[in-house]
Amino acid sequence: MAGNEWINGYLEAILDAGNSRNGLRVVEEGDEKSNSKNNGNRRRRFVENKMRIGRLEEREKEKEKEKEEKVFNPTKYFVEEVVNSFDESDLHRTWIKVVATRNSRDRSNRLENLCWRIWHLARKKKQIAWDHANRLTRRRLEREQGRHDAADDLSELSEGEKEKGDATQTEPVKEQITRINSDMQIWSDEDKSRRLYIILISIHGLVRGENMELGRDSDTGGQVKYVVELARALANTKGVYRVDLLTRQITSPEVDSSYGEPIEMLSCPSDGGGSCGAYIIRIPCGPRDRYIPKESLWPYIPEFVDGALGHIINMARALGEEGDAGKPTWPYVIHGHYADAGEVAANLSGALNVPMVLTGHSLGRNKFEQLLKQGRLSREDINSTYKIMRRIEAEEMGLDAAEMVVTSTRQEIEEQWGLYDGFDLQLERKLRVRRRRGVSCFGRNMPRMVVIPPGMDFSYVKMQDSEGDGDLKSLIGSDKTQNKRHLPPIWSEIMRFFTNPHKPMILALSRPDPKKNVTTLLKAFGECRQLRELANLTLILGNRDDIEEMSNSSSVVLTTVLKFIDKYDLYGQVAYPKHHKQSEVPEIYRLAAKTKGVFINPALVEPFGLTLIEAAAYGLPVVATKNGGPVDIIKALNNGLLVDPHDQKGIADALLKLLADKNLWFERRKNGLKNIHRFSWPEHCRNYLSHVEHCRNRHPNTHLRIIPSIEEPMSDSLRGVEDLSLKVSVDGDFKLNGELDAATRQKKLIETLTRIASSNGSSSVSYHPGRRQGLFVIAADCYDGNGDCTERLPAVVKNVMKSTSSGSGRIGFVLLTGLSLQEIIEKLMRYQVNLEEIDALVCNSGSEIYYPWKDLEADLEYEAHVEYRWPGENVRSIVMRLARGEGGAEDDIVEYTGLCSSRCYSYTVKPGAKTRKIDDLRQRMRMRGFRCNIVYTHATSRLNVVPLHASRAQALRYLSVRWGIDLSKMVVFVGEKGDTDYDYLLVGLHKTVILKGLVEYGSEQLLRNEDSFKRGDIIPTDSPNITFLEKGYEALDISATLMTLGIK
Repeated sequence: MAGNEWINGYLEAILDAGNSRNGLRVVEEGDEKSNSKNNGNRRRRFVENKMRIGRLEEREKEKEKEKEEKVFNPTKYFVEEVVNSFDESDLHRTWIKVVATRNSRDRSNRLENLCWRIWHLARKKKQIAWDHANRLTRRRLEREQGRHDAADDLSELSEGEKEKGDATQTEPVKEQITRINSDMQIWSDEDKSRRLYIILISIHGLVRGENMELGRDSDTGGQVKYVVELARALANTKGVYRVDLLTRQITSPEVDSSYGEPIEMLSCPSDGGGSCGAYIIRIPCGPRDRYIPKESLWPYIPEFVDGALGHIINMARALGEEGDAGKPTWPYVIHGHYADAGEVAANLSGALNVPMVLTGHSLGRNKFEQLLKQGRLSREDINSTYKIMRRIEAEEMGLDAAEMVVTSTRQEIEEQWGLYDGFDLQLERKLRVRRRRGVSCFGRNMPRMVVIPPGMDFSYVKMQDSEGDGDLKSLIGSDKTQNKRHLPPIWSEIMRFFTNPHKPMILALSRPDPKKNVTTLLKAFGECRQLRELANLTLILGNRDDIEEMSNSSSVVLTTVLKFIDKYDLYGQVAYPKHHKQSEVPEIYRLAAKTKGVFINPALVEPFGLTLIEAAAYGLPVVATKNGGPVDIIKALNNGLLVDPHDQKGIADALLKLLADKNLWFERRKNGLKNIHRFSWPEHCRNYLSHVEHCRNRHPNTHLRIIPSIEEPMSDSLRGVEDLSLKVSVDGDFKLNGELDAATRQKKLIETLTRIASSNGSSSVSYHPGRRQGLFVIAADCYDGNGDCTERLPAVVKNVMKSTSSGSGRIGFVLLTGLSLQEIIEKLMRYQVNLEEIDALVCNSGSEIYYPWKDLEADLEYEAHVEYRWPGENVRSIVMRLARGEGGAEDDIVEYTGLCSSRCYSYTVKPGAKTRKIDDLRQRMRMRGFRCNIVYTHATSRLNVVPLHASRAQALRYLSVRWGIDLSKMVVFVGEKGDTDYDYLLVGLHKTVILKGLVEYGSEQLLRNEDSFKRGDIIPTDSPNITFLEKGYEALDISATLMTLGIK
């Protein structure tokens, strides 16, 4: 019954704390009925009047109240203690006891009600844990099934493959992932003749080259420093000509004006002309006047992609004119950092056909699992707060497109990336071995995971630092007043805290984050008498002005630190300065080393541990958590000890061991200084470029060609129309809507096009897309309930064409559709749409492009462009099995052979069939190593499976590059719903006109499952580029709407 006594105590404490601090009501509405109805009405009227008169004042009061609650919330604390520490049976017994001893007092009634509510909270927590366990079990079973399917395919070898395999059987497959493959060439100075252009992307946070505001918020941390230093280091590597670091432009008054500058130089061009330098390029996206957190950036990612694409095209042209005879110099690699930049890099890689590299830094699935285990938030709450499902999907997209994933440690590969659908360590190793042997992988792909520890700039580490003896006479000796002016100010700021500054210093440097585990370190220091007598403790926990104004988690950590200092009476032994500059961090390390101190990183989990390398560079031995990257770092440097972050006695013992044994201290210091070159930036860049060069060998070498702006007469464009039958794919005797068969329809089509050509042979209209100044794009998915294309599509095409004067040739027209070529041609010609006015037909959900102005010729370069990772025939049959839902019939989904092409497999979906949604189907494909784009079209009656980088949105980017038309000069016309790729047509730099009432049936019900992200995480609610046409879709209405967008 001791547990029940504790529960009673906690419940009483909750009542004493007040029931309004966290919004938890403990008084039922029934208790309020004792007040008279008249009094209640008067009170409501008074409140309403007060709200009308002083609404602004009330808001300010609420803000002040929330600020006060950030420091500590006793109600929340005691509720969490009860829910997390006691079984529901104890809660139930306590409730029964309260009911049995209830009296008429109001407090007794409140206690009964409170107990009942918290009991239900505990049951809710248990239900959340149960649901999560079931989801994990289902996902694990599906992954095992996917691995089994892949193993079955990969175990089947042809005779030739068996011979190749036998020849290499004597070579054992290593279990661990090596940093450099044996067949990889190490980057050397001999590559200095190359002129590589490298793109790095890091969107969120405040990014600048000097005076970085690290620790200002959760978005501006170690990643910002890493990408800036990586850009500089790469630019200083021989063979690299230019490095651009792309980030978001921020012109908010909340931040310094430097973040609004479009370009910032990070390193100067070399005198010999071998390097153009490194630059920060700031791309505007989202609200121009607000600095928003990374969780709110997701709807604006397509804007960033389009802006970045424009910059890369302009730079490729400029670099090509400068040193490559006018041929565009496309990026050597595009490297995305974190999930948001990973999605950007995936889209740019697809648009430019350039290899992509991904660095996760921290991963969404890992964070999601940890939050669920805590049991404080439901899946829905986690998703709404952190946009975690949107982040996870972006990381999966990065895995789909990436040739290489850079990690800091092996632990990150096995325990973090191993949680993702798109990566399986066992399957990746099998595929790697098969590629090395020259054996088919049957269309399966996995990104290569490589361990490349982050580098560090040692240029500012002075020689005397590595040879110093810890002499502090200039600071704390008798002549300190004389020499103080020559010392770093941060030294005095730290030393003023100490009663005895001669002691060795234990240094901890991190954000005030609960995961950094500073409170356990402080408890270990406070409860170990020998450690307190031997050393001082310095805590560098970011910058602060007022703890109450900090985020809740940070304020809780700092408040706890202050409480522990008071509890253990550590005044004069612990330093906790409020401010420090990033440029002063090296001086802090130097100070600790001069006192013969120790650096400690006690984090619960440390993905890498860059501060450990920094400390080693200044001759500081280290104590670090055994969870994560520090294991590899200390193994390489041999300069410290590993500890269990939960074992405060073990932490104290490790610190004592290093501090008390001077021989051990000097030995570990010497080891760190000797081995630190392994983590230098030059070493990092050599490894990085070697791996990138290796992965590029497997990447397609085709590049975009920008068509010059040369006019081409329409009459010439139809030359050779008699050979159109070779360019239009029509198979078998397929009949559409019971009308003419394919052969007859094709013959009539050729006759009509020939007649059009002859009647316009003398036309003087110039008809080359390179002359266009803008594009009108029709992407309306007009289908009836049976999935047949309706007459509304050709009608809106004609109305859009009428809405502008096309005689000058300034505006071109493009049609995006999920229909096949023969279907869309037949529909347009039946309703007498003039084909010669259409610049491009993008068919089969973006997998094929045809040019009516070139005899309906297929763009073969586009087909090669989107071929990357296309599994082809290997995926053709498996789609039907995977797309069929549980309990579905064999004929629910069947292949539509007559409409299949080399880049699109089409499947007919029976009405009412049990089929999987896009999210579920894509997950199963990823688990088996297949990288495809999947689209439900024709009002859910058809499924198109196309290459990974083929989509209607990506086709627009492709045409933008080929034709030299800026994406901001495009207008996309859509309905209110459409195919499952509809959402991605609404966003970006182009203007979007939504024609209400145009589309009756869409496919959105088969897009996302219940656990997926929300539509608001893709489409911004405040985009000025999206407008609605409320009244019909006539030409005059469209013209009026275009006028409102500033388009004449």
